[in-house]
Amino acid sequence: MSLRSVFLSALVAGLSLWAGAASAGGPQLELPRTKLTADMYQIDVQLATTPAQQEYGLMFRKQMPQQEGMLFVFDTPSTQCFWMKNTLLPLTAAFIADDGTIVNLADMAPQTTNPHCSAKPVRFVLEMNQGWFAKRSIKAGFRLGGRPFQAH
Repeated sequence: MSLRSVFLSALVAGLSLWAGAASAGGPQLELPRTKLTADMYQIDVQLATTPAQQEYGLMFRKQMPQQEGMLFVFDTPSTQCFWMKNTLLPLTAAFIADDGTIVNLADMAPQTTNPHCSAKPVRFVLEMNQGWFAKRSIKAGFRLGGRPFQAH
């Protein structure tokens, strides 16, 4: 088998696996992870970096530990808008500037298509269980730490 054939077979298998999870209504749980900090709190986040991962997001998750979330990483700053189609958990989206500063927060109700947008162009959006930020008095202007925010 040629290298090209092996690559194409792997690509097809990967796409089939992703399509199978999507069609079966299963959550995406195997994304790369990193750690973020919010003062003394550590957040374990999955990284959604591709358009397919970002579109699927936290859909079909029935539960998520309080210290976990999903960080959406976009190539360039722009107005980011999120909705909750097929998302079963109430979430809060933190729209985050390149330096880790939270621009604005939006509470989002499960299984709705109402848009929730960043107040200005951002590259990062962190989704956490609803109430996580409020319980820790984290608001717009608060600066998160972690590797994604150090690169810029």
